[in-house]
Amino acid sequence: MRPAVLVLSAALALAACTPAAEEAKAPPHQTYDARTFFDTTSISMANPSGFAFSLDGTSLLLATDKSGVFNAAALPVAGGDPAPLTQSTTSANFAVSYFPADDRVIVEADSGGNELNHVYVREADGSMKDITPGDKHTASFLDWSDDGKTFWVTSNERDPQMFDVYAYDVATFARKLVFKNAGFLPGAITGDGKWLALQKEITSANNDLYIADLTRPNAAPKLITQHTGNISHGIYEFTPDNKSLAYATDEHGEFIQAWTYDVASGAKAELLKADWDVMFVTWSPSGRYRVSAINADASTQLTILDTTSNTPVALTGVPAGDINNVRFNRNESQIAFAVASDTSPADVFVADLATGAARRLTTNLNPAIDESMLVTTEVVRYKSFDGLDIPAILFKPKGASAEDPVPAVVDVHGGPGGQNRKGYTALYQHLANHGYAVLRVNNRGSSGYGKTFFHMDDRKHGEVDLDDVVYGKKYLQTLDWVQKDKIAVMGGSYGGYMVAAALAFRPDEFNAGIDIFGVTNWVRTLKSIPPWWGAQKDSLYDEMGDPAVDEERHQRISPLFHAANIRKPLLVIQGANDPRVLQVESDELVAAVRKNNVPVEYIVFPDEGHGFLRKENRIKASDAYVAFLDKYLKGGAAAPAEAARP
Repeated sequence: MRPAVLVLSAALALAACTPAAEEAKAPPHQTYDARTFFDTTSISMANPSGFAFSLDGTSLLLATDKSGVFNAAALPVAGGDPAPLTQSTTSANFAVSYFPADDRVIVEADSGGNELNHVYVREADGSMKDITPGDKHTASFLDWSDDGKTFWVTSNERDPQMFDVYAYDVATFARKLVFKNAGFLPGAITGDGKWLALQKEITSANNDLYIADLTRPNAAPKLITQHTGNISHGIYEFTPDNKSLAYATDEHGEFIQAWTYDVASGAKAELLKADWDVMFVTWSPSGRYRVSAINADASTQLTILDTTSNTPVALTGVPAGDINNVRFNRNESQIAFAVASDTSPADVFVADLATGAARRLTTNLNPAIDESMLVTTEVVRYKSFDGLDIPAILFKPKGASAEDPVPAVVDVHGGPGGQNRKGYTALYQHLANHGYAVLRVNNRGSSGYGKTFFHMDDRKHGEVDLDDVVYGKKYLQTLDWVQKDKIAVMGGSYGGYMVAAALAFRPDEFNAGIDIFGVTNWVRTLKSIPPWWGAQKDSLYDEMGDPAVDEERHQRISPLFHAANIRKPLLVIQGANDPRVLQVESDELVAAVRKNNVPVEYIVFPDEGHGFLRKENRIKASDAYVAFLDKYLKGGAAAPAEAARP
């Protein structure tokens, strides 16, 4: 990663920018296999509501996949390798928090990606205790009390469609139901345990926030966002003094702003606004420091504000990239945070808050990779069919030129309201390293570009957003360094649906498709959503259509019912435990396309769900993507369908 500030003389800078100089100093291109890319270590920081630093401040809690599966670990603040705290060889174990007064640890894990999450306590002797036992529900840590004697957990064990809130005793793990849910999404709780913030979905563009007085269990939650028209809200957190709720709203413009609601008076006030969405607002435990982030054109702009002086903390010794996951130690003398860039995965740093001087604790990029071989992405925009500007992230492979054009891939994110963002991704660097241009589109309906853009695909899925994807291909064809007749489409989840839709409804546009656990039958998928999505069902049905009345349209936009149109090679990847997109979605599409005598390759991971967490599976998938593209974009004629079967 390049340093944050680099000063060159004008003459040196000019010389360094000339093509001749670039060619003279550029090392020969090196290619790496998927294992080399995925031997890069991924990390997951402790929960923002938890204690990331150990009681004595010497260790930092995180999860790492260095062993091949995510496990909780303690990273020495003084430097050194993380010490494993959990030893799972199957399911991912994610670190949540140290305990307030000792070094016990809260961990969350499901079983093989089934999203039936449980909360565990790792005891001082290393043993693991499931404090949310059962086999049909999902639970999650919510927050700690100010006095450190209680923590709160959400669980849908009473009603599969609703998350109740339970208070747990730190010493005995005895619990008490403190909020019996009736259709809300719990969001934040005050440290004194009195107030609970709740979100109530109405439509995809309209919702409300409530607060519940937990000292009055029979009292109805109080509406705090009275409004007319379509306005969306979200919950950040309560202020450390328990007096105000920080919340998100698009009431005052195109983009999400941060506002506060005073619990005692009901007064609302603007806290933070920008020309982009406010991603989050949080505080240090005492409230002295406020951390906020702006989603600026698919990058994170983070500010740590010292509220006593109203000045930002200036960090030194930090490389260029997005700063995220800021965590404070117990006395607020230090912070830990992660920094990632296009060419470097997230690394952990610690910084002294008095001086701002930062120190690196990890170097997670595989040392076998020369970082100069990796691609720095570019944010681009292209015109769609109706003249709308579509943002996208573009990977240009090393050596691509008009004299040596390369094949390309259009990538579609999940959601449908997700966003492709800048930053390190082993998968796309692997593709670019092997000579594939990648255009990661943010079609209409993507988040991060204002509420009008976000809702442009409502009940138009597989239509206008698919046209945006097709016009992404047309944009690539305007680049003289791209092979115009060698372009594939790929994506996961909703993006996987767009792949199947592109091959079924625009069968001549792309040369091949890679469908990663994509929806193929909206009729079934919308009727079989996980029960714990109950409080969000109205919003989902408003955006996608209610299966009770929209079945005809759902059939019309479902690739499975139009699979006879698919005649380009297809690779499908699926997790057997996926609760969102059931394996049958992929099974049926593969069977239907094979009837067309079209090459289909199919990989099912028996130990994964909606997203692949085991490193070996990610390696196998990434190798499969490159091999498939090599065969059908760089290779000759498509092989017979029978030969392509796994």
